Amino acid sequence: MTGPAPRVAVVVGNPRPASRTLDAASRVARELGGAEPDLVVDLGTLGPAVLDWQDPDVASLVEQVGSADLVVVACPTYKATYTGLLKVFLDRFAGGTGLRGVVVPLMLGAGPGHGLAPELTLRPVLAELGGTTVRGLYVLETQYDDPAAYADWLGAVRPTVSSLLVNLTGAVA
Repeated sequence: MTGPAPRVAVVVGNPRPASRTLDAASRVARELGGAEPDLVVDLGTLGPAVLDWQDPDVASLVEQVGSADLVVVACPTYKATYTGLLKVFLDRFAGGTGLRGVVVPLMLGAGPGHGLAPELTLRPVLAELGGTTVRGLYVLETQYDDPAAYADWLGAVRPTVSSLLVNLTGAVA
């Protein structure tokens, strides 16, 4: 079966631009989407614009992320949850309809004690915003560049993401 390639977006809520979180999110997007992401929103590069609800560039990014077929939302674990920077960006999405595609929660952290953070904190928010979520991934920041840190999760989640993309959008990864 062939179809259009999915439109893939990455949103990174790390205040530090060009972070390990960005690298990890891009890896997951490539693995699940089959190519480089079409849109990368590295929130750490937006500066005060992310706080300005009248900023047209940020509004455009929200629109593009909201209409993507596959969105990887990633951030470091901060106090066992997602960052305030990511929260400010996600606040711009209308509840229940803001995200229309398949959404993947991804978090990085310093230790295994926060391993449930993607499931307990980030995934529910993404679902509330309308995204069809899959099981989140937690990666130790010391292993973000190790393909083995992603392998088991990708093996389990990839078939679900592929099926959801076909069912929701007709897109084939």
